[in-house]
This record gives sequence, C-alpha cells and structure tokens, in this order.
Amino acid sequence: MHQPVNWPFVPGSMPISVSHAKGAYLYLTDGRKILDAAGGCIVSNIGHGVTEVADAVREALINCTFIMPPWLTPERQALVAELQKHWLPPHLTRIHLASGGSEANEAAMKMAIQYHAGLGAPERTVILTRNISYHGTTITTAAASGHPERKRGLEGILANYPEIQTPYPLRCPVGTDDTLATQYYLDDLEQMITKIGPDRIAALIAEPINGSSGGAIAPPKGYWAGVQSILKRYGILLIMDEVMTGFGRTGLKFGCDHYDIKPDLLVAGKGLAGGYTPIAGVFGTDAVAAGIAAGGFNVMFHTFGAMPAACAAATRVLQILRRDNLIERANDMGKRLKAALIERLSQHPRVAEIRGTGLLLGIEVVADRETLTPFAQALRVTDKIISHGMSKGVFFYPGGTGAVRDIICVGPAFIIDDEDIQLTVDALSYALDALADIESPAAV
Repeated sequence: MHQPVNWPFVPGSMPISVSHAKGAYLYLTDGRKILDAAGGCIVSNIGHGVTEVADAVREALINCTFIMPPWLTPERQALVAELQKHWLPPHLTRIHLASGGSEANEAAMKMAIQYHAGLGAPERTVILTRNISYHGTTITTAAASGHPERKRGLEGILANYPEIQTPYPLRCPVGTDDTLATQYYLDDLEQMITKIGPDRIAALIAEPINGSSGGAIAPPKGYWAGVQSILKRYGILLIMDEVMTGFGRTGLKFGCDHYDIKPDLLVAGKGLAGGYTPIAGVFGTDAVAAGIAAGGFNVMFHTFGAMPAACAAATRVLQILRRDNLIERANDMGKRLKAALIERLSQHPRVAEIRGTGLLLGIEVVADRETLTPFAQALRVTDKIISHGMSKGVFFYPGGTGAVRDIICVGPAFIIDDEDIQLTVDALSYALDALADIESPAAV
C-alpha cells in the first residue's frame, strides 16, 4: 500500500498501516497480525468484520440515506425500541442521538443549563468537572476535561471549569481506607460547591469509573452514594459520562450499575455501535426534558446525528451483545485477564497497580513502586511500552493525562479467548521487562 505523505495532518512518524481487521485482530500491510487489546480506543466490542452488521447498514443506506435528525425513520424507531426495552435504566426515558462522544457530552452540558434556565434559574451556568477526566475534543468538552495533554496549545481560548478531585485510591492523600478516602473526596465536593455557590451550579459531569485518562480507576466504597446525596440537596444535576464504560464494557450494561447511580443525564457512545458507525446518545429523564420545554427551548441537533445507517448498525450491535451473551462474556473474560495480569505482574518492580472492571483494565507503571514515583515525562515510557507490545503482536491503549502518566489501558473486544489473554499477558510482561535499562526515577 502506498504510504501517503500528507497523513496525518501534523507531520511526524509514519502511521501504522492496516490492511484489514477480523475478530479481535488487526492485519498490517507489512504482514504482521496484531491483537487489538485496545479495542481501537476502547471501542470495539463485538469485534471486526461481522457481516450481519454490515448488511444492516447496507439495507439502511438503500432505504434512506440522510433524513433530518428529528424526523422518525424505521431505523431510528428500531434503535429507540431496543434501547428502551433492553438497555436504558427505567428512569432515563428521553433520547437524543449525536455522532460521537464529544458532541453528546456537549449536548448534555447544554441540556443541563437549559433545564435550569427553563425553571427560572438562568444563573445556574457552572458545570463542575474533575481533575482527572476526559469528556471530548470540542472547545467546550476539552475545557471541561481534566486532561492537560489534550489542552496544549489551546489554553488561551479554553474556559476554566471548576475541578473537584477524581477519586484515586492508590494516591489518596489520606490513605487507602475506603471510609476515610470517601469522606475526603466528598468534603472536596462540598467545599467546591460552597466556594462557587450552589445557586450558580448546573451540573457535575463525571465518569462512573475513570476511563483512559486515569486508567480504569474505581472510586472508594460509598463515594457515589455520597455524591448523589450532595447533588440532590443542592439541586445540581448529575451528567454521567459513559462514552467509554457504557454498553457492557465493565461487565454490566452501564458503569453506573455498579454503584446504583441514577444520573439525570447519561452519555454513552463507543460501545453503542462497536465502531461500525459513528453514533452516541444522551439519555435523560422526563424531568430534564420538561424543564427545557418549560423555557420554550429546544435541543439543537448536529447534521449527522441519528443517521439511519448508524442507528441500524447500533441496533444490530446491541442485539448481538444480547443474543451472544457478550456482556456476561466481558465480565468473565475481564476477570480472567485481570487475574492473569495480577498473577504475572503484580510484583513487577515497575507496576504500581493493576485495576479495573470487566474489560476496562488499567496498569499504572512507575519508576519506584515503593514511593509511587513516576518516570520523567520526557522519557515517554508509555510510548516505549506500546512499541514493545507491538513487537510481540499486541496493541495496548496509552492512557494518562500528562500529569497522570504511564498508564497502559486494556480494552479488547468482548470476544477474546484464553489464548488472547495469554498473548496479552506475555506481551505486557515483555514490554515492562524492557524498561529495566531506564535508570532515571526522577519525575519531571
């Protein structure tokens, strides 16, 4: 395959060239077969090349290509029915479809502000966010993300969103005890609300389990129950960003199911169509919709939101997840993979923690596991691990935010088997051992 000289946009190293993909594997133009242990970027769930999804997209394209997003088509109707009958929590009854997670998160933020304005509180415009997070790449969602690396060069135009601390048990200032850690993070939330003034705050946007920015960090016990109680007391909405965790990735339908969270708005995207088409959803309550309507407002669509072909792909992917018991498989294979990683690597001198739920796992790599001192950022340790993994036939997803770094994320398709697990563990073990020659433990 001829390698273009103008791809990607910013010149740099030549991109990896893929000829095709099948199942959980990528096939490169140089002849290598690579296990996609990243699921692309934690997207692929049913694997590549499922003909019945392609057939559904083809039928939808023949039936109707572009139709105004608010209008109803058979494909949209089928997806709404699938979501309502089999997937969404009962209290989430309203559906808005976008083209991707960034669009959907931004739409949810706008909905929260419109809701309060519609109920006579236009001063509630502040969206709280968390200091380790990623919510998208638009100007608004990038600003609302606790991800310094993805803000570089844009700092001058990004608004400042108040950040509370993301629960990070491994590095919690008061220690790893759940009770103490939970109270510490809840106090942090209360203090921020008091500082800003609760009557100015529209919503908190957060992930139930931190995604790739921190590497599958789960909060301490009791955290989400406490957060919900505080938010309700002040009339602040909860926007649950499940772009990465939604639709089975964590071994349950949604990440919030692990904590009995009932968000006012839930955003989910990647697993909705498993990478077959661009689509994401904002799922909300009747109360939020009623508040927006009370102000005479509307929720503006993006041109390519709810494309019929995308809806058809999503419907079929969701049906396959149910039919083939793939959520249960994600839970089972995730436990097996995590156990295998812990058995092989939990005592490795470069591994601080192996964490995660289902097939969303994170490995935090450090220079010194006793002090949790990270490697200097200039050493680009994550890049080295990814490269070493590729040399052994496995692609891992690089996580972290720059400030939080050297996070290796594992999020393969739910169809992986025991051989794939062994290959993953072997490749990561090799990549970590290859760091032995790096001598600088000093963080920069």
